[in-house]
Amino acid sequence: MEDHEGKLLRRALFAGLREGSTAVPQSLLKHYRGLNLSEIDVMLIVHLISFLEKEGKQFPTIEEIQSRMSAPPDKVIASLQKLLKEDFIRIEEETDPLSGIKYERYNLEPLYRHLAERAAEELERELAADPAARDDIYTAFEQEFGRPLTPMELETITAWLDKDRYPEELVRAALKEAVFSGKVHFRYIDRILLDWNRNRIATAEQAKQYSKQFRGFR
Repeated sequence: MEDHEGKLLRRALFAGLREGSTAVPQSLLKHYRGLNLSEIDVMLIVHLISFLEKEGKQFPTIEEIQSRMSAPPDKVIASLQKLLKEDFIRIEEETDPLSGIKYERYNLEPLYRHLAERAAEELERELAADPAARDDIYTAFEQEFGRPLTPMELETITAWLDKDRYPEELVRAALKEAVFSGKVHFRYIDRILLDWNRNRIATAEQAKQYSKQFRGFR
């Protein structure tokens, strides 16, 4: 018969699993040192992401943040001030459209911009070291879009390949499908890839046949 301690451990485990996990950008772990961010800075950012994603808190108090960190309170405050001063995060004022009440929230978009710029710089160094690599998927996107890609767009393509694990040929096929449909923008291409993933489309040939069926071709 399971003892009391065992039951508590099992209940705690199930409770922890129900809480889920927090998605930490891989590029943050990879590039934070190059951005001159400390481990305290990174953990503070992770907690802000967690508050937003898991608890819906857009503006946790400094006391709430401090309570979850092992760093001394003055170090946490100094880290928050640094992140604000160096434009990694911002505090913005919003107005509730229904009540008209004003509230504040943390905006992490500046952080993602820094990470995208760092990823773009890394890509540029790789391309400079291997000019032949310029005839790649990024070039294909630039040719279809008729302009250079932004750092965020480069990061999106990289995430499709490295994070979502879409085969390169499938991403190229999604680009062609978007061009064929006259909807050449990243949000539409992402929807194509999600739809193909749900339908277990893994190759360009499968995507071609699926698209023909979808359009009613025989």
